[in-house]
Amino acid sequence: MSRVAIVTDSAADLTPEAAKEAGITVVALEVSFGDDHYKAGLDLSTEEFWRRMTAPDAPFPKTAAASAGDFQAVFERCLSDGAEAIVCVDVAGTLSGTIKAATIARDALPDREIHVVDSGSASMGEGLLAQVGAEMAARGASATSIVETLNRRKADLNVFFALDTLEYLKRGGRISGAQAAVGSLLSMKPIITIKDGAVESVDRVRTRSKARQRAIELLTERPVERLVILHTMSEGVEEFRNELLGRLEGSVDKAHADVYPVGPSVGPHLGPGGIGAVVLYEA
Repeated sequence: MSRVAIVTDSAADLTPEAAKEAGITVVALEVSFGDDHYKAGLDLSTEEFWRRMTAPDAPFPKTAAASAGDFQAVFERCLSDGAEAIVCVDVAGTLSGTIKAATIARDALPDREIHVVDSGSASMGEGLLAQVGAEMAARGASATSIVETLNRRKADLNVFFALDTLEYLKRGGRISGAQAAVGSLLSMKPIITIKDGAVESVDRVRTRSKARQRAIELLTERPVERLVILHTMSEGVEEFRNELLGRLEGSVDKAHADVYPVGPSVGPHLGPGGIGAVVLYEA
């Protein structure tokens, strides 16, 4: 293990394989379908989540923050495995109580060096920051320098995601009913982003194809350092990826443009059929 352990939560949407490869430990948030309760990524896979999410008459899933005890157990395990310090990158505090749980766990271990970083984002916006932190840790960077870099690089992070509807964000309490009603006028397809930790609708267009084209335009307004394509069981993912990479004119290699399905911690708020990407712009 690196001298600095990197921890994140399941709202980062890192696949188990990607987290393992990067050396990142993931704390699972809770997901429930009615009376059935699960730990995202542990006893509910992304594939099983979407199967249940799209099943006829399925109860609307609810998400809950990980507990402080869950974070403390992970922190203690990392320290027992040899880490001298921990940097924990979490979903935006404005979107979830998860970072509060991580902070409580940190404060329960006052004699150890543990830093909690608010990503100001979610899904692979959070995940990309965790990966940057893990790369720095592998090169021997100190926890303090990792935290300083992540807090600075948050300004270079953005996400644009084309949805079929705002209904799921409304159900999950991430936008108001009035916002959702405006987005549903004339069957407009909304494009959302996360700005200062808040979900915002940045544009609305008439068709799914135009929404995807608009998302690509927004994603490529600045030179891109790295990106991750995200989708919620959407069709046309490879086509979207190729168009996005073509717009970037080779500045990002195809081999470094991963495609991730949105997982159980974020998926309930987006609903099926959406597609977009997270980009880390050049500093």
